[in-house]
Amino acid sequence: MTSTDTLDEARGTAGLVRPGDLAAALQTPEARRDPYPFYARMRRESPVHRSTQGIWYLTRYADVEAALGNLRLSNDRDRMTRAYGALGGDLKAFSRLTDRLGRVMSNTDPPDHARLRKLANRAFTARRVEALRDGVQRIVDRLIDEAVTAGSTMDLIEEVASPLPLSVICELFGIPPEDRPQVNTWFRRLGRLSEDIDKSETAIEQYEEYLARLVRRRRADPGDDLISALVATQAQDDRLTDSELLSTCFVLITAGDETTTHLIGNGMLALLRHPDQLARLREDPVLIRTAVDELARYDTPTQAIVRVVAEDVGIGGRTLREGELVYLFLASTNRDPERFEDPDRLDLSRPGNRHLSFGNGPHFCLGGPLAKLQAEVAIGTLVRRLPHLRLADGAALEWRPNPLQRRLSALPLSY
Repeated sequence: MTSTDTLDEARGTAGLVRPGDLAAALQTPEARRDPYPFYARMRRESPVHRSTQGIWYLTRYADVEAALGNLRLSNDRDRMTRAYGALGGDLKAFSRLTDRLGRVMSNTDPPDHARLRKLANRAFTARRVEALRDGVQRIVDRLIDEAVTAGSTMDLIEEVASPLPLSVICELFGIPPEDRPQVNTWFRRLGRLSEDIDKSETAIEQYEEYLARLVRRRRADPGDDLISALVATQAQDDRLTDSELLSTCFVLITAGDETTTHLIGNGMLALLRHPDQLARLREDPVLIRTAVDELARYDTPTQAIVRVVAEDVGIGGRTLREGELVYLFLASTNRDPERFEDPDRLDLSRPGNRHLSFGNGPHFCLGGPLAKLQAEVAIGTLVRRLPHLRLADGAALEWRPNPLQRRLSALPLSY
């Protein structure tokens, strides 16, 4: 979960549209259960749609792909703060959070973004991520062992999918075991901003203070962890301020937490609902790498991300004006028939699967490879070790009430 994901969790539950608006359909109980027919309708009837509140909704692959690389659609913290503040009502409060999160990498535009991204890339390399595979496997095996020992059913979200990314990121950044329960508390608070903004701001402040202490410790006594690597990088680049270093640690440690959890949850649910594809994966475990990309495309955890118009721009025959907010519906693009053949079909070996689940362009999700690695190991291990895995009898699936996120509250399974 990046800081942008964190804010989107709150924005999505704040009431983006008014009744009667086409986009209001996305907030109905029907759309919460299955938003994809509603996206299909928007692509057909109003692919560049302006809600009654003045927020733009983009739902076609071509438009969103272009928008993700267009610098006139900004992710800058200050512009976003002003845009939300101008809307008034419930959403005005989220401008405080946008400002409070500070100038983290995900809330900046070039050239600052490029400079901070380069710093993160030096520490968060593909080789370092892949080197985590064996450690991720050990964590997944332990979590499954604990769940199986406890009984004949498990809540996959609570017992495997949620603790996994926290454990992995704590190992990667060298967060001491005794501090992890408190870090988990802050993460859960950040994932539920809309419930109590004041408590969320307190959690952000406490989390930042903790990271600042951790950075000071690593300066005095470096180790083999990512915070130490970032501190060493700062010593080589005197343009990097202490505030930017801290913000980079913030976004990297937070990145991918909720997204990874629900990539695993949504992915397992899709497989259980498509037993032919589940059987294919059991017969050919090597298929897991393409399978995770297809699962990410098919039921995308981050349904939409937010940009603000920095300069008037034309998209799909409409003019988006400076200062207006734009919601880029990644999940809709992933079901666009103009880009994907038979897009509503789950195909674990789908060729040319250039989905946009982790974005594209300069803000492509830095934590995407780590999220995919964890999903590969978790889903692959569950399929291999639990051959009779199925939805628990009488399981009622409940989706969080947020049109920008596709996230189960629980996933009860039997095995």
